[in-house]
Amino acid sequence: MEKVKIGVIGGSGIANIEGFKHEESFFPDTPFGKPSGEIKIGTMEGKRVAFLPRHGYGHVITPTDIPVRANIFAFKMLGVEMIISSSAVGSMREEVAPGHFVVPTQIIDRTKARPCTFFGDGVVAHIPFDHPYCPKLREILIDEGEKLGLKMHNGGTYVCIEGPQFSTKAESLVYQSWGVSVIGMTNIPEAKLAREAEICYATVCLSTDYDVWREGEEVSVEMVMDTMRKNAANANKLMRAVVKALPENDDCACRHVMEHSIQTSPENINMEMVKKLDIIIGKYFKDKR
Repeated sequence: MEKVKIGVIGGSGIANIEGFKHEESFFPDTPFGKPSGEIKIGTMEGKRVAFLPRHGYGHVITPTDIPVRANIFAFKMLGVEMIISSSAVGSMREEVAPGHFVVPTQIIDRTKARPCTFFGDGVVAHIPFDHPYCPKLREILIDEGEKLGLKMHNGGTYVCIEGPQFSTKAESLVYQSWGVSVIGMTNIPEAKLAREAEICYATVCLSTDYDVWREGEEVSVEMVMDTMRKNAANANKLMRAVVKALPENDDCACRHVMEHSIQTSPENINMEMVKKLDIIIGKYFKDKR
């Protein structure tokens, strides 16, 4: 299959992308199981794009049960170098109103039941994660959103909770006191695994509500989906513009993070694990085969 450099992960309410011409599907068995659903491959703005809704078609997978390792590994199998994701989130700040877009710079991980690494079993890796989102992709998201006249918020922190329940009011007030911008359930471990797979990753968050910290406007599923429906057109416009603006040939530090991240001593490396993760780290072990 021809290499696909651009991956798009659709969040809640984004099961399709306007302007995307579906040509073929990819539903592989990865070392970590099947992805959330068939990855649709096609063209968009003259570029080959791979698209996957993270919750599956019809929104059938909870945040905890999303097979994130399989999703990211399947994108890597396709040759994806850049992933743009969309995420429905609650706003933790007055100025981030429902319908606004946020492109965060940081994440706080409050999950507790999710596999969050490809590594282990005789291959230990510690990746740099001080800047969890690719700066280059973030810049493109912000630039294209502003060109479209969308209400964009540049930067901020995304706190990722386990879910699938929304926060208690006490939890929401604690997170707000930390100074976070948005709250969601899906960017962890997605961002961590994309970094381990040496794929550039950034997310655009659509604020759907004020979580439960704002009296009288507590979040509900109906509120989330209503806001998503109203803003689907803007989300689609942004995705199309971003795909068009992505560079055809560009390098990034995100795509070399494993070069110095494997800590296991060479004589103790489990080569079966290296074989399992060949598409991620195989290039660093060519002289050991």
